[in-house]
Amino acid sequence: MVDDDLSCYEQPLNERIRTFLRVEHLLTRLSHHRADTSHWGRRAAVEATLDLLNVMSRHDIRGEASKALVARRSTLAALAEREDIDTRALADILAEIDARAGELARIPPQFAAYRLRDEALLKSVNNRTPIAGGTCSFDVPAYRHWLRQSDARIDTDIARWVAPIETVGAGVELVLRMLRESSTTETYTAESGVFLHQTASNTQLIRVFVADDDVFPEISAGRHRATVRFMCDVEGRSRQASRDVDFHMACSRL
Repeated sequence: MVDDDLSCYEQPLNERIRTFLRVEHLLTRLSHHRADTSHWGRRAAVEATLDLLNVMSRHDIRGEASKALVARRSTLAALAEREDIDTRALADILAEIDARAGELARIPPQFAAYRLRDEALLKSVNNRTPIAGGTCSFDVPAYRHWLRQSDARIDTDIARWVAPIETVGAGVELVLRMLRESSTTETYTAESGVFLHQTASNTQLIRVFVADDDVFPEISAGRHRATVRFMCDVEGRSRQASRDVDFHMACSRL
């Protein structure tokens, strides 16, 4: 267990977890901007929605989350006969997995691509977003018109657009939560700012917790070894710390 006020840095070790972490980041961004009902808050919420739809149209995140949940359920269900298992807690997490897996199964596999294709406003804004300043009122007047509608109308549209995104996101967040909770943290010291670690087979995520605000870790990891290099800011440039740095680390796998 680590203190909540420690800075946490995460390094995914495979493409599935890397994509899941990006989705989690974008969902947090979307949640933040949806609470802002100003003109620019609405724009930011639409941009976050488009980023999520684009990521989900390029990667089968729904399918990957479903596979991860099914695999984890199988592993956990096999523990039911052990005497040292909290059967109530196990039943709760299995029920949660079943609920999320059932919700994912009801989402069309290509929902994101369909949304970007069939929603005229989203399609127009998405086509202009790669251009700096490309969503000005003279570029997409329909967008300007939509932004002038009532809060109720805008909230209804955004809720409809993001409903399947949130369903997939809930599955992703459950996978990441179980992954993070699957490991315990250990205390280490990076001598002269560098630490080498032999990672266990099938490690999927490395988490480094730092109390020192003057340094930050750069984590590089392969199949068998990870390197944690602590950096500090020197006149606007990142330099490796020359002193020893104490930190906590957890290596997670499902």
